[in-house]
Amino acid sequence: MFKKISLTRFLISLSATFFLIGFGAHSKNNTAAQEATQPLALNLDKVEWGPPGGGNGSPVGVRTARQGIDPETGGITYYAMFPAGSHFDTHWHTYDEHVVVVKGEVTIVLGDEATDLTVGSYVVIPGKLNHSWDVPAGGSEAVIVVRRVGPADFHFVQQ
Repeated sequence: MFKKISLTRFLISLSATFFLIGFGAHSKNNTAAQEATQPLALNLDKVEWGPPGGGNGSPVGVRTARQGIDPETGGITYYAMFPAGSHFDTHWHTYDEHVVVVKGEVTIVLGDEATDLTVGSYVVIPGKLNHSWDVPAGGSEAVIVVRRVGPADFHFVQQ
């Protein structure tokens, strides 16, 4: 009945779960956003970031700030801030992901193709497509805004 998985895969899944729980812990509007869409106008310098997290595939020091949840699909919208020199291991999500770079520079690998992105860049990541992120060392942190079509999940690919 139960599928046998390695301790490593279990710990990665557990870490990803706690990482996702952190998305919701730091927004004043989570409950309201789940009930109905609320108006929001927010400058980047006013974002209330959660504590640094990461590890087990996620960049150490990553910080997030959830901005809302689609009450129909469960898709979340959030900011993510990655420290300079950080790497987000190859992973995929069940649902499509839409991303805008709002600060810094990142390199995204979609499948086998790497693309360097700057402020204003827009990315569509189809569900189940392997992808990873890198932020150049020596520069500033990178900030992205992410909108998911459905609930967030992270499936790390062992390499």
